[in-house]
Amino acid sequence: MQVSLTATGGLERRLEVAVPAQQVADEVDQRLKKIARTARMKGFRPGKAPMGVVRQQYGTQVHTEVVSDLLRSSFADAVSQQNLKPATGPRIQPVALDPGADLKYIATFEVLPDIRPAAVESLEIERVTASVTDAEVGEMLESLRGQRPDYTPVERGAKTTDRLVLDFDGRIDGAAFQGGEARDMPVVLGAGQVLAEFEQALAGAAPGETRTAVVHFPDDYRGTEVAGKTAEFSITVKKVEEMSLPPLDDAFAAEFGVKEGGLEQLRKEVRESMERELDDAIRNQLRVQVMDALHRANPIEVPQGLVDETVQEMQVDIGRRMGAKDVSQLPPREQFLDAARRRVALGLVIGELLRGADLKVDRARVQARLREIAGSYPNPDEMLRSYLQNADAMRQVESAVLEEQLVDWIVERAKVTDKPSSFKDLTRFGQNGGL
Repeated sequence: MQVSLTATGGLERRLEVAVPAQQVADEVDQRLKKIARTARMKGFRPGKAPMGVVRQQYGTQVHTEVVSDLLRSSFADAVSQQNLKPATGPRIQPVALDPGADLKYIATFEVLPDIRPAAVESLEIERVTASVTDAEVGEMLESLRGQRPDYTPVERGAKTTDRLVLDFDGRIDGAAFQGGEARDMPVVLGAGQVLAEFEQALAGAAPGETRTAVVHFPDDYRGTEVAGKTAEFSITVKKVEEMSLPPLDDAFAAEFGVKEGGLEQLRKEVRESMERELDDAIRNQLRVQVMDALHRANPIEVPQGLVDETVQEMQVDIGRRMGAKDVSQLPPREQFLDAARRRVALGLVIGELLRGADLKVDRARVQARLREIAGSYPNPDEMLRSYLQNADAMRQVESAVLEEQLVDWIVERAKVTDKPSSFKDLTRFGQNGGL
């Protein structure tokens, strides 16, 4: 087999391959002989047809099959001979395929870059540290109280945190519209449940009072039939109810499933839950720091074919979450390019580091991760069996665990600086409405 290699720019390579005609012919003959041993042909007993007849009947089909197989096998032999590592499958351009002639073709493809990762000892990583304080546990309990409000009717003007029970009718240009009316609708003042102009009209309203609200719907309002339009609402306040929060006592703890130990047991469980959440947040932050440091320290050229494949995966993933029904509804590929290049580059660097460090998946950590995942479902044993029987799911878990091991391995060797933080900052507790 003759092979000629050309670097056409960047990571792209061009292989010109010629497989001797005799090799092609020999393979065709072998396959025809195999067919001849069992072929049923008119006028001949099974396996007794002359080779000339077999060749006439099957020769073209067999030659096509042999050429297809030799394209694959000869390409694999050629890249091995040239010590190449293709990043994606080749684009094959046939040059000569006819029987009796050398099989010739041109294969164009990208190769993986030669990666020599920067020494992990040179990486600078900032590791956040934090612990759950008594005050933060108290705030979390207050947040839980806020999930169990009581409302008592009052005869006064409404104020923030009051719940109003409303009837309203809305009109646009004097005409009623779909969704523009409601009866006995509860609205908590200050909770952002309705548009700001509607809520402002309710401030100070007393039971039995009627108010008018002029509301302009935003251009991107979810109800497209009213988006960008202005409506006038006639609102009748049927009730004003004052909010009160339940006392922090054993009865309150029982509402959250704590049957024994009362409030102190609830406080303990809340702290443990917060500590698990904080540990996850710290771990995620550390992973981000390590990946950022690896990406900065290892600028590499990445195969465009791998980038394109990754972009497509990201498009499909986002499209599925958005409920896209066909390719035309997928978000544009341009918005994923930078993230895809980063993902490909990090994947290549991480792969090289794993090989260099000879890290293997820690089975004990895999089992611990599976128990953690299964524990969040109503039937943990059934979910655990489901994962164990799903090869793709197991590969994802093992990949995540191996990446965690690599992060630990790097942190042990890198230049790490601790940065104090807090539960609130790391989990965003209390922002965007609390939990």
